Formats: sequence, structure tokens, C-alpha cells
Amino acid sequence: MPIAAPALCAGIFDVDGVLLASPHEQAWRDALAGIADPAGFTTAIYQAEVAGKPRAAGALAALKAMSVAEPESKAAAYAEAKQARLEGLIAEGAVKAFPDALRFVQAVYEMGWPLGVASSSKNANAMMKPIRLASGVRLLDVFRANVCGRDLAHGKPDPALFLITASELKVEPSDCFVAEDAPAGIEAARAGGMAALGVARLHDGRLLRDAKADLVVTNLGDVDLEALRTGRLRRVGA
Repeated sequence: MPIAAPALCAGIFDVDGVLLASPHEQAWRDALAGIADPAGFTTAIYQAEVAGKPRAAGALAALKAMSVAEPESKAAAYAEAKQARLEGLIAEGAVKAFPDALRFVQAVYEMGWPLGVASSSKNANAMMKPIRLASGVRLLDVFRANVCGRDLAHGKPDPALFLITASELKVEPSDCFVAEDAPAGIEAARAGGMAALGVARLHDGRLLRDAKADLVVTNLGDVDLEALRTGRLRRVGA
């Protein structure tokens, strides 16, 4: 049986953890030096408390999750240190694209579907800029709507980022699937009335299922493209 209603005809992609193996997690961890023990910043904390959120909110959530004393007084400095470290890692070429993601994006793009990219990260476009699909097309050029780094009143799990993307694609929210790797992103997609495709690259499928993802895969090659052509979101072989 199909997992989502057969009305899908547009796709929206998060960046970090879905399209790119970016150094956000490393930057958050490294930036803790002088604030708290970096070893305490685990992948589980990153996925559950930080991923998908605006920088300031992520900084505060991480410090609280690590039980750092007086987190409100330290969050701003932590967020600034993280940004500086991230920019350094980007300059060093620490950003890599997931091959399965590039193949999936190219396949959906070649279906003629309108595609959007939506990330709370203000670094997302800089990270995507050098990436090309196998066809030679720049990754950034396949997206009709680019809502990365917008200043919004609320970040994920608020659905505003995805609703703006759907609006700029000129499609209804119910027409869209959202590919996300973070529980906050899955919750945002669901809150916006969109199908949620969870990408569990960090063995965190349970978190994505708990957030009510319609389908969870560890690799985007596991999504049935023939079913997707007819508007259905399901796993290969399901």
C-alpha cells in the first residue's frame, strides 16, 4: 500500500544531512572549546536538539541538553564561535555531497517536477555552490525556489520555511514531499500538510519515525522512483 496520498508532484529538500555531508556537527562540537567539554556534544544531541534549527536556537538547545550552567548567557558566544568554525571548515573543503542524493535529485528533476531547497542555515548556498549533478547541471540550478537562510520569526518545527517554499514553487503544500534528516524538519513538514521523507543517515530512524515521517530510508536510492512518478511515496520493493 502507498504511504502517502497519490497527489505528490513537487519536492522540497533540506541541505545538511540530506544533500550534503556538511561539517555543521563538527563545527558545533569544535566551537564548545572554552565553553564546555566538546566530547559531551554527541550525534544524538545534534540530531535531536540542534539539526534543522536556526543557529541561536540550536546553540541554546545544545547547551541545555548538555546541562551547561547558565546556558542563556553563553548561547550567543557559542553560536558565533560555531559560525566562525563552520566558515573555516567550508574554506578547507570539508563539504561533500551524498552521491545517492545527487542521483535522486537528478531523477526527480528529470521528471519535470518543481523542486525547492529549504534550510535554516545561512551557509547552505555557499556549501552547495560548487556541487554538480552527473549531468553537469549545477545543483543550485535545479531548484526553482531557494529559501535557504531566510530570516523567519520561527524556525523548524514551525512549518513557515516549507510553506514559503511551496508558495514560491506555486504548488499546494499537499503536493509536496519534504526530504529531511532531522526530527524538527519532519515535524515542520507534517505541520505544513506535506509528506515527510525521513533520511536516516545516522542510524536515527526511530527519531524520524517518532516525528511521524511518512517514509524513512537510510539512502535515497531506496525511494521507489516509479511509484513517485505517479505521486506515491514508498520504498523500493514495498
